[in-house]
Formats: sequence, structure tokens, C-alpha cells
Amino acid sequence: MNIGLYQSAASLTALERWQDAVTQNITASQVSGFKKRTVEFSGTEMGEINDGDGKDGISQSGVLPKASYGVNFQAGETQPTGRPLDVAIQGEGFFKVQTPAGDQVFTRAGELHLSPDHTLINKDGNAILSDQGSPITLQPEGGDPVISDDGTVKQGDNQIGKIGVFRFENVHDLNPLGGGQFTPAKDQEVIGVDRPMVLQGYLENSNVTPLREMVSLVQISRAYEANQKLISSRDQTMQRTLETLG
Repeated sequence: MNIGLYQSAASLTALERWQDAVTQNITASQVSGFKKRTVEFSGTEMGEINDGDGKDGISQSGVLPKASYGVNFQAGETQPTGRPLDVAIQGEGFFKVQTPAGDQVFTRAGELHLSPDHTLINKDGNAILSDQGSPITLQPEGGDPVISDDGTVKQGDNQIGKIGVFRFENVHDLNPLGGGQFTPAKDQEVIGVDRPMVLQGYLENSNVTPLREMVSLVQISRAYEANQKLISSRDQTMQRTLETLG
């Protein structure tokens, strides 16, 4: 068995996964609240492989490269926008939003809008939920809302609700969706942040650095080409061996 041939083929698969993550990062680099996708490389043991027959065979330890996806939850840069319906979280936590199907997802993106019935929704049309888990509906004639540091929404002297900010014991157990959204793992506890810090008139940018991602694409391309050459070289060597042996 040509171990190197299998290792190079596995390397190509791992590089393709890395390229998928980098491509996703570049595509979503301008999406508010998006968290960078990462790839971690490791080795998978194949056990001892014997080349040859009988006692004269040479045993080799086979290790195949493996790529695993992850998410970088480092906060992105906070950018002022001046829009009264833009909010950004300082520190830990996520906003909770509810889809039309009733599913609840979590995000750091705080670009909010008003639905026809004056309910606060995000850019995808999903209702942002209060600390009590219900949608927040503004008064039609109440004017622009004022959102305090703890997420409390007021129109004049009227308190409308409080934007919920929630956290998880281990954010790395969250399942990433598109557009910087996440769903909790099964049985993962959703915990309310006691003292959230919410900034009105700001948005959190993605934590992706496009230039670094472009550098990664160059590295992937070179590594991919090198492994292709190794596979081609080993294939030619095997072909010549077979021809020589007849």
C-alpha cells in the first residue's frame, strides 16, 4: 500500500474544507455580527500498515490529515451608525430572535427595523425578543425609541420592553447557521445576562479580516498544487514499477 498516496488524497480533502471556510468568511465579511469560520487540522491514526509479505515486511504507522470546522467568537469592531434602531452588544451575549416558523435563533447582529405592525425585527424579518421571550412592539405615534444600556426600550416616558441578551456556558457548542446566526445544541441552557451592555446607534462588524483570508487562499492554492504533484509523481512511479515487473 502506498501510504503517501492516501495521505496526499486526504490532504486535498482537508484543504477543500479549509477553502470552503475561507470562502464563506470572505463572502460574509460585511455581514454585521458574523463570526469567522475556522478550520483545525489534526491527524487520524490508521494503525500499523505492513508493506511486503512475511517477516521481511516493513511496518509503517499511517496517519491521515483531518480538518474540523470551528467558529471564532471574538467580538468584531463596534461601528457607530447613528440609526436609533441599530444596537450592539458590548461584552458577552447574543440577541434572541424568532423566525416565522417559531424557531428561536441567536445572533450578535443588531440591525433592527419595524414591521408593518411596528414590531422590532431584524434585517431577515425575524422578531427580536425581550428578556421575557416575547416580541417588542412600539407605539405608532410614540416617536423614535430610546434604548438604554441595559436594553430597556422607551418611547417618551413609556417603557415598551427590554431587549433580551442571553449567554451560554460554552459558546463553542452552538451550531452556526447562515448570516451570523446560531442555534443552541440539544439541552444547552440559555442564560440571561444579568447586566448587559447595549449600545444604541452602533453595529458590531464581523470579526473577519478579508486580507488575511485572501492570504489563506494563496496558501491553500499552493498546498493543493503541491499535493497534486505528489500524487502524480507517486502514480507515475507505481506505473513504471508495474511496467518493469511486467
